[in-house]
Amino acid sequence: MNKNNIGIKQLISLTEEDMEKVNSLIIQKTMSNTEMIPKISQYLISSGGKRLRPMLTIASSRLCNCDNEHYITLAASVEFMHTATLLHDDVVDDSRMRRGKISARMLWGNEASVLVGDYLLGEAFKMMVNARSLDALEVLSNAAAIIAEGEVMQLVYSNQLLLTKEQYFKIIDHKTAKLFSAAAEIGAIISNAPKEYAEQLRDFGEFLGIAFQLTDDALDYSSDSSDIGKDLGDDFYEGKITYPIIVAIEKAEAEERTKWEKLMQKKQRDENDFQFARNMLVTSGAIKETLIEAEKYAHKAIKCLDCFHDNDIKKAMIDGAHFSYNRDI
Repeated sequence: MNKNNIGIKQLISLTEEDMEKVNSLIIQKTMSNTEMIPKISQYLISSGGKRLRPMLTIASSRLCNCDNEHYITLAASVEFMHTATLLHDDVVDDSRMRRGKISARMLWGNEASVLVGDYLLGEAFKMMVNARSLDALEVLSNAAAIIAEGEVMQLVYSNQLLLTKEQYFKIIDHKTAKLFSAAAEIGAIISNAPKEYAEQLRDFGEFLGIAFQLTDDALDYSSDSSDIGKDLGDDFYEGKITYPIIVAIEKAEAEERTKWEKLMQKKQRDENDFQFARNMLVTSGAIKETLIEAEKYAHKAIKCLDCFHDNDIKKAMIDGAHFSYNRDI
């Protein structure tokens, strides 16, 4: 097992049998007479990743004692939504790498990546309909719109040093946390669990997603691992103003602010620029503060599980929350 997955070993183990069904369904639904569709879809889907979002759907349905297998279909649709957003994101961000491999857009081009992403979204919605839950469909379709809105917000604020913490959290709540939230909530919905359970799992997913994103922001500048799923410094080179930069700018004196402005206004940033930014973030304590914030959100997520009886799946979800902020640095 990948060393980065040790903290979620139990969650992976407990959902393994169901995830095999999800993976089989994913392969089945990527089949098409148009050769490029399965080629690109399966390239990205099989390239790794922890599959946390579909695991969340499985775990939450197990936590709510689901007595049907519609959660398998919904988990697959969640992974299709996620994969589609990755294909689209890589085009928007001009990304060269994805999950440690050359991105699909670098191999097949931007047009193919966008169109196959659209195809996967279409298949995702077909699976949602097959799950026969209007409430689950409403949650996931709402998530799809909000995620797209978050992408646009991030594009608008790219390179803008005046981005506030409030604006930042709105972006990641839309762009990242919403699918975590929806993935967890639909597990309760498809189990016909009480509304309170669905709401608590919705909040659990949201807080967990924020914790993961904050940690990703820190890892972009501080990881010594080659297995973070992207190139070190990707966010910086793409001009994204993430939480560590916001913190560093808040603490900066006038001279240092000017340095940040010059850095982020450059059309092309190089390795020397990245190392300079990285040193400023470390010196200011911004990376450490980002990880502390991630831990706070992870504990908020754990608190949401108080209404559920203690069992193995609940413990595994708690371990997953701890893992969100405690990955390789």
